[in-house]
Amino acid sequence: MTSSRQTGLIALMLTASVLATGCSTTQNLNPFNQPDKSLKETAAEGTRIAIIPDEQKLAVADGLQGADFYLPDPVAVTEWPLDSNGATAIPHVDAAPNLEIVWKRAFGKGSGGTAHVTAPPVASNGKIFVMDGEATVSAFDAASGNQVWRANLRPESKRDKDGFGGGLAVSGGKLFVSSGYRFVAELNADTGAVVWKTTTEQPIHAAPTASNGRMFVVAVDNTLLTFDTASGAEGWTYQALSEPARILAASAPAVAGDTVIASFGSGELVALRAANGNDLWNEALSRANRNNALSEIRDIPGRPTIYQGDVFAISHSGVFAATDLRTGQQRWTLPITGITTPWAAGDVVYVVSKNGEVVCASRETGLIYWIRDLAEGRSNQKGGMFSMGRKKKYIVRPVWSSPLLANGRLILTSSQGEMVVLNAKTGVQEKSVKLGGAALIGPVAVNGTIFVATDEAQLIALR
Repeated sequence: MTSSRQTGLIALMLTASVLATGCSTTQNLNPFNQPDKSLKETAAEGTRIAIIPDEQKLAVADGLQGADFYLPDPVAVTEWPLDSNGATAIPHVDAAPNLEIVWKRAFGKGSGGTAHVTAPPVASNGKIFVMDGEATVSAFDAASGNQVWRANLRPESKRDKDGFGGGLAVSGGKLFVSSGYRFVAELNADTGAVVWKTTTEQPIHAAPTASNGRMFVVAVDNTLLTFDTASGAEGWTYQALSEPARILAASAPAVAGDTVIASFGSGELVALRAANGNDLWNEALSRANRNNALSEIRDIPGRPTIYQGDVFAISHSGVFAATDLRTGQQRWTLPITGITTPWAAGDVVYVVSKNGEVVCASRETGLIYWIRDLAEGRSNQKGGMFSMGRKKKYIVRPVWSSPLLANGRLILTSSQGEMVVLNAKTGVQEKSVKLGGAALIGPVAVNGTIFVATDEAQLIALR
């Protein structure tokens, strides 16, 4: 694969895909079950016929090819409290029109082995906060890149030596942390000092969400946990369905008013009353006619996006849906498999498929304005599974981050270390920037600067 982060996030996908590709591939992995080399293959290379149908083909809607649509004007932002575009308070950002790299800073342990960088940067009061693969949180001056403080939160317990994942959130000038090392915490945003720290029963691979005095976070056992942000005391919990197969990543909840939207490895999208956890509605983003091993992984790893009374979410089972926030009624769906966070703005919503297709769809109808396949010209053909064998070939596609809408352009990063800039109205590529390292975490923007955290634990600033 192109990066250790990519391997860690989609390990379960690869396992399932090996099982789905056919006997000739899996035989290469079994030294005790090799084919008779005296027998000729019945199908020549390049002529194998798939017995599993492809995902339903997406197409631009009749009449929308080249059609214009409304996007709000870009707005300057001074804080970035959440990862990506979860609750879309600012749907269009004014930042980095030239996209030139101005500085890079290392912030700790990168992805590899048991360490995985999963925390998107957050920003507040002139500082940008990041967390490495082993629960070390760092604060940098957003303008100069100078390190302000560094706090190592990794526990000494041997039980949690292989923990990874988690994330950050800021709310009311406070910095909150969740971790795969089984804890949540509040840090002093100015000094990095621990204000409180609460142990959890299960690891947490997702970033937290903080709103109205509560922290919301999803643990790996599909439990939504809540904590009092003043004391760290645990509040109400919600248990979703258990799911044995899931992606080694998780989604942070999104909050709008007194409603919290959470998604789980079971493919459930749930609306709850933020004050007490009362169930408002529950929807399953899962196709009824799942016909391959990968679609059995129903996870919703990307944060749900709340915009203009609708919730947008995409599952690994192949459902991208718009759901009414108040009633839970599904308004439309598209057959798209994804692991990222949708971005809604104006008349449209953008989403990135697992195969690297960027889709621009109408928020109201789900009809498609344009599709851009980022795999074109970027996919690599490899020889044999895990480079074994000569004849069997497979395609390695880059994996893409969630998008950022800034100055009329859609900005994404990839597992191949590339930042791509697309025209938000047409999907045409306008620019490409080499980052120098794989980056699967979506870019964020604050004070006119775009920030990217790479798998190698490098924080990159572009202006």
